[in-house]
Amino acid sequence: MDITGRKLFVKALLEEGVDTIFAYPGGMVTDLLDELYKQDGIRVVLPRHEQALIHEAEGYAKATGKVGVCLVTSGPGATNTITGLADAHYDSVPLVCFTGQVPLGLIGNEAFQEVDIVGMTRSVTKYGVTVKERKDLGKVMKMAFHIAKTGKPGPVLIDIPKDIQVASGDAAYPEFVNIRGYKPNEGVHVGQLKKAYKLLKAAERPLILAGGGVLIGRAEKELLKFVEKTRVPAVTTVMGKGAIAQGHPYYVGNSGMHGRYAANMAVSRCDVLFSIGTRFNDRITGDLNEFAPNAKIVHIDIDTAAISRNVVVDVPIVADAKLALKKLNEWAEPKDTEGWLRDIRALDQENPLTMRKDRGMTPQMIMEAVNAEFPSCVITTDVGQHQMWATQYLEVGGDRKFMTSGGLGTMGFGFPAAVGAKIGCPDLPVLCVTGDGGFQMNLQEMATAVTEGAPVIICLLNNQHLGMVRQMQQLFYGKRYEATCLRRRVGCPLNCKGKNDGCPPYVPDFMQFAKAYGAHGIRVEKEEEIAAALKEARSYQDAPTVIEFLIASDELVLPMVKGGNPMSEMIL
Repeated sequence: MDITGRKLFVKALLEEGVDTIFAYPGGMVTDLLDELYKQDGIRVVLPRHEQALIHEAEGYAKATGKVGVCLVTSGPGATNTITGLADAHYDSVPLVCFTGQVPLGLIGNEAFQEVDIVGMTRSVTKYGVTVKERKDLGKVMKMAFHIAKTGKPGPVLIDIPKDIQVASGDAAYPEFVNIRGYKPNEGVHVGQLKKAYKLLKAAERPLILAGGGVLIGRAEKELLKFVEKTRVPAVTTVMGKGAIAQGHPYYVGNSGMHGRYAANMAVSRCDVLFSIGTRFNDRITGDLNEFAPNAKIVHIDIDTAAISRNVVVDVPIVADAKLALKKLNEWAEPKDTEGWLRDIRALDQENPLTMRKDRGMTPQMIMEAVNAEFPSCVITTDVGQHQMWATQYLEVGGDRKFMTSGGLGTMGFGFPAAVGAKIGCPDLPVLCVTGDGGFQMNLQEMATAVTEGAPVIICLLNNQHLGMVRQMQQLFYGKRYEATCLRRRVGCPLNCKGKNDGCPPYVPDFMQFAKAYGAHGIRVEKEEEIAAALKEARSYQDAPTVIEFLIASDELVLPMVKGGNPMSEMIL
């Protein structure tokens, strides 16, 4: 029996196990939404903006481990998703984004709300296609989910013209699909792995560098076993934070631009760097000529293209992190690394990661209070200074999940990602650590959080500035604070050098904002108020809570490495 494309669309979603779709209506997807209305197996979430919609799908995917699914109309609906697609691409988030399209006969005629969204997103999707024939719809949807979640996960875009949605065709949905030219690596080259382990075994100052690929591959237990068996110290990238628990005796900390002093110095001084699941981007390497200058480098990654792209390595291994670590654990033997560990601990004591405690409430105090109050939770961040403080001072791993925008650094990610995570994990507390700049990029999603019954806790660090850029202006641009003060108004001095008694009031009032949406608002100005505010926010299950922490405008994220400099040259 033949059915319409729109019926097959919903059937395919159900067969793929989709239980939630983030959708925004428009002329070219009304048929699909009409079909979704007729079923009760898939929850349809209505966000308030398409960029937020795709971040919500990302948060849902990261929190649940499922494929995030979203649906938008053609034209501006589709183009508004591009930032989120790029974000998912760089952070390897499995997404399937469906876009409506004008009828086939109008494509290329500059019809109303027609754009070539497949062409626009080709460089930031794993796969993208416009469905040209009704008979291909089922196969294309099956391919989309398969590609999104296999190999190195990522976003897929399927563009469905309106006439394909209403055309009749075969009701069958394939059980599996064989995609010519798409063969994700499912094994590991044992010879290369043995070569890598031989290097590690002979090293005097070995170091493991764990990236986001460890978390994506669900390989945390295997990594921990390998670290403990070999007694080799480990550092993580920002995206790898949580791959090994904070406080573990062999865990040094995050490395990179705002990494721990001991972690960056360990990378600079090691003789074998055993890296797993990282792209070696510039925030980790700094000056490539000075990155791990004394080390032989092993690189395990599921993506062939990532190996030796940025850092030329000595032993390349294309493999899933979990498979590679399982095999390594068969051979792993303890090494005598006590002397090397003592050196690393001495480096940490020389320049410990801490903030001054004599200047009032600090971000470190806030993060440590979150650690104490929420042993089991999901934490998202936006992008900026607060993000780096979160990566420095939050203890993540185990029952405390952490998600952030690492590769693209997308302001506006944190709050909608938290909403998506809460929808996917309703029984877990979900917190969003954000700044007053990033929060305002998608604060309209408070309506989504309220209407969808997603009582997330927003930890809003308000320093009244776009803090990360302001920090660079302070350190490297002679305190010329252009376009970073969020209190600035017409009439302010042109060459303002910072906060003074004549500053106008800050807008908006976040407490009034929360009230307007039917959410809760708590303002915190002193250290002694932090714990009570978090406890109060946790008690509210009827609506989201905004906790506004008023922090100093001139607080800096340190250590810091200036872009392009060696990671050993840190501002402390």
